Amino acid sequence: MLYVTTRSIRFGFGAAMTGMAGCLSALAMMLTASVAGISAFMLAVPTAFEVLKYAGAAYLIWLGIQAWRAPVADITYAAIGSAGGTASRFAHFRGGFLVGISNPKLLVFAAAFFPQFIAAESPWVPQFLLLMATFVAVEACTYVILGLSSRGLVRYLQQAVWQRRLNRVTGVIFAGFGCALLRYRP
Repeated sequence: MLYVTTRSIRFGFGAAMTGMAGCLSALAMMLTASVAGISAFMLAVPTAFEVLKYAGAAYLIWLGIQAWRAPVADITYAAIGSAGGTASRFAHFRGGFLVGISNPKLLVFAAAFFPQFIAAESPWVPQFLLLMATFVAVEACTYVILGLSSRGLVRYLQQAVWQRRLNRVTGVIFAGFGCALLRYRP
């Protein structure tokens, strides 16, 4: 959610939606992998989970450092959040994908959550697809609302001091999530 919000503020709604597509692609991939048995494998082979956990934590901490160190400058209202910016659509998509895929807790969540809603006597593929589509749709709606509502912050970010504060808060949150992930035990 934070990734989509910051993309919307910094680069515009279109960039936020591109980042959202990356996040949702990773989400769909992780949910599919979970149902395919990856989460059971990762719980059975703690080393695999630990490797993914450390990689995800390192990426989140790196994002936090990047956000903390992001350049700031006094700019005009029209320039903030313009669809331009320096990052390509692919960069926004890739960033969203990497944020989503670096969350190993999603595998454990899906392994614990989905079985409750799948009837053993019915074919599981259609049930899984419905659950996954519902989950992704709810996430997408949340991201769209965040992307649209965060555009209201743009007017406050004309001054470098507010940009710096947002960068620092974003950096602390990303790095904090990375550190929290290091402490996570399935």
